[in-house]
Amino acid sequence: MSTTETKPSIGCLKVSSKSSPASVAGKDGASVEIQAVGAGAVNQAVKAVAISRGFLSPVGIEICCIPSFADIVIDGEYRTAIRFAVEPRGAAAIAPIVDAAAVH
Repeated sequence: MSTTETKPSIGCLKVSSKSSPASVAGKDGASVEIQAVGAGAVNQAVKAVAISRGFLSPVGIEICCIPSFADIVIDGEYRTAIRFAVEPRGAAAIAPIVDAAAVH
């Protein structure tokens, strides 16, 4: 059997239009979900993903960003948020290949 090291998930970071993209981006290479409501917040979230890539790419870590919609309630009002799942590229796809190779 082989073991694979995975970074823990930080959870869901809620980003506003006033969030600092650099602060959102500086999260130690762990998988994270970023949630944004509104155009300004989505803009800051996308900047944070780009900044994260700039930090991680030079050290050989490529990331992928998977957007989705989420229905949430804010102050009793239903809103639609955009969530970005940001994780190392190929992390899920590589693990089964490594495990299958170890069996043979």
